[in-house]
Amino acid sequence: MLLATDPELDVRIQEIVTSGDRILDSPLSRIGDRGLFVREIEDAMLRGDIDLAVHSAKDVPTVLPEGLGLAAFPEREDVADVFVGSLNGPAELAGGARVGTSSLRRRSQLLASFPDLEVVDIRGNVETRIRKVQEQGLAGTVLAAAGLKRLGRFAEAAFVFPPAIMLSAVGQGALAIEARVDDERLAPLMGALDHQPTRLAVLAERALMRALEGGCQVPIGAHALREGDELRLAAFVGSVDGTQSVRMESRGSVADPEGLGAALAARMRAAGADAILAGVRGGDHGAEWS
Repeated sequence: MLLATDPELDVRIQEIVTSGDRILDSPLSRIGDRGLFVREIEDAMLRGDIDLAVHSAKDVPTVLPEGLGLAAFPEREDVADVFVGSLNGPAELAGGARVGTSSLRRRSQLLASFPDLEVVDIRGNVETRIRKVQEQGLAGTVLAAAGLKRLGRFAEAAFVFPPAIMLSAVGQGALAIEARVDDERLAPLMGALDHQPTRLAVLAERALMRALEGGCQVPIGAHALREGDELRLAAFVGSVDGTQSVRMESRGSVADPEGLGAALAARMRAAGADAILAGVRGGDHGAEWS
C-alpha cells in the first residue's frame, strides 16, 4: 500500500515476535493485558528502530504510550465471527455441542444464546485451533472471518454468526497503523492509507471499550458502522457464563465517534454492565479475549 502511494519509497518489513506470540501454553487473561501483542513493537518504534507498526486493531490497548498515535486505519475487512466445524447453522448449537474457543467474548455470547453448550478452551493460530477441533472431538470453533479471508481459507467456514448472536471484538477486521506523533514526514503517506469510515467506526468502538475500562479479560463486543451522516454502534457486555448480559445500540453524528462510544458505554453501565464487569474481573477465567 505504501509503494502504491509512492513507488520510490524504500520499504522494509521488520518482523517482531511479541510476548503474546511466544506464550502459547497459558491463557492470556492470566498472564497480562492487551499490550502483550504490541508492547515490543511499540518499544522498537520509540527507539527509532522502525517507523510504523501494523497491528490488528483489536490488539491495540485503548491507551497508547506517550509519543505514539494511530496514524491510519486501512479499509476494514469482514467484521463477523464464523463457525468452523461440523454444524450447518446456529440452531444446531442448541443441542449441547462442545465448542472450542479461548475468547471470553465468544464464550459469553455463545452461552447467552445456547446455555447447554460445553465451551472448551483452545488457543493457537488458525491452523492450530482447527486441528484441535479434530483432536479433541469438538463440534467446531469460532474464528474471525477476516483472518480466514486473509489466509484464503474462508471456504472452511460452516456458517457466519449473525450480530444478534455474536458481536465482534472492538476493532475486529481492521488494521491499525501506529506511528510517532512527531514524525511529520509520514503524515502524507498515512493520510493516503486512512479509510475514513473505518477510522470513525473503530474510534467509536475503542471509546466504548475505554469508557467500560475493558481489557483482554472481559467479554465485550462492539461494532460500529457508518450510515450516511450517522454512526450506528451496537455493543454487548456479558458474564463469562452468559447468564447476565447487556446488549444495546445507539446512533450518533459522524462528527463525534468517540462521544458516541462513551455515551453508549454510560448507558450500558447504568443498565448493569458495571456489576457484570466487576464480577468478571473478580473471577479466574482461564481464557483470553477474542
